[in-house]
Amino acid sequence: MSEQEQQSNENQLTEAKLIEKTGAVTVESPRGNIHCLTIVGQIEGHQILSPQQKTTKYEHVMPQLAAIEESPEIDGLLILLNTVGGDVEAGLAIAELIAGMRKPTVSLVLGGGHSIGVPLAVSAQKCFIAPTASMTIHPVRLNGTILGVPQTMVYFERIQQRIVQFICKNSRIEPRVLRALMHKTGELMNDVGSVVYGKDAVRLGLCDDLGSLREALDCLHGMIDRRNGRSSTQSGQPSAQGSRIPAQVKRT
Repeated sequence: MSEQEQQSNENQLTEAKLIEKTGAVTVESPRGNIHCLTIVGQIEGHQILSPQQKTTKYEHVMPQLAAIEESPEIDGLLILLNTVGGDVEAGLAIAELIAGMRKPTVSLVLGGGHSIGVPLAVSAQKCFIAPTASMTIHPVRLNGTILGVPQTMVYFERIQQRIVQFICKNSRIEPRVLRALMHKTGELMNDVGSVVYGKDAVRLGLCDDLGSLREALDCLHGMIDRRNGRSSTQSGQPSAQGSRIPAQVKRT
């Protein structure tokens, strides 16, 4: 085995370990370099969750977002979401960073974008949801001991107001509609809230469009082309008769 082949194998092994650890990968293609970030399982807060739970750690994601924004080698960000929710402040922190990025960002909700996953979904400049995906919208919950005083309810309301304001600012849904979905009864067993599926999420204005990977990538490449002042032909986008040029995975 030549030295070049050995180096290539080592790079592939390193890339595989990186994907397994962080769920993130950067893909190079003639149409632009896209960083794919996955947000799955439960959004971990300031306490480490059980090893049996799939988690997304904010201390991994936040530096990645800063690096993506500053990297001249990355043209856009694709966010794949399949999360049950989790820590409110950690989720909002990640969502605020995504919403504040200049580079093109597209999110795709697959499976579920529940609870704090809703702000994460709408934080991108364009949000797609798969037809079979769902989003659970409910009031804020708090684990652990709480004080039964009026100040606790005021605190809950302030947290909820932050979430409502962020979602409405970054989507087309109206605050009164969102609050009505949050406080809906009779839909969730022994709970308050709503489950919104793909088509309804678009109709309500939470997501921009129905779609899957193809639609999300086409949209992201179009945004990259417009940002760089290129046409689809110049960017290497295949025509109806043409074939796609294979992309190459790059180690971040």
